[in-house]
Amino acid sequence: MTIRTDHVGGERATRAMPAWTLALPVVVVLLAATVASGLVLLNRSPRAPWVAGGTAAVGAKAVDFSSWDLKGDPVKLSDLAGRPVLLTFWATWCTACHDEFPTLQRLEDHYGQAGLTVLAVDYREADSGAMQRFLDRLNVRFQAVIDPNGAIASAYGVDIGLPVNVWIDRSQTVTQVMLGEKQAADLDAAAASIDA
Repeated sequence: MTIRTDHVGGERATRAMPAWTLALPVVVVLLAATVASGLVLLNRSPRAPWVAGGTAAVGAKAVDFSSWDLKGDPVKLSDLAGRPVLLTFWATWCTACHDEFPTLQRLEDHYGQAGLTVLAVDYREADSGAMQRFLDRLNVRFQAVIDPNGAIASAYGVDIGLPVNVWIDRSQTVTQVMLGEKQAADLDAAAASIDA
């Protein structure tokens, strides 16, 4: 394909340019657009949590989910059937969570022999190192669960106002939802009331 003429030494010279050189920028732009569109449409990590259909409500079965903890180990809510569970939705930027977590650790220590399991579902964060540092500073040992896209939180109606504590009894029924930071006495009463 001839596309350009130059004057060289008073004469016109013609240079041939391969056709693929014109197509290359178009191919690169199309490839970049395809990748960007895929990322935007999916907006998911390759390890996105699985969440069963439905929405959690007091008196209804807890919405099952599977995800992973900070060590990369799988976590599935239904695997805890027969045990009372506290799902606490939190984030590293949540100052109320910082204040409440020592009480939640004390509850798991106290009621753990009766089966209470605290699962701390991290709301829309993916930096497991930052999450672990947050928990270490508070000397908290309960299991932290990853929810980078907020899929688990969405099933439980959590979108703002952390912490949110969802109490689930041994039959995996939601018994109580607590919005915002609560006093230790309120948390103690809730733990005692879910048959822990």
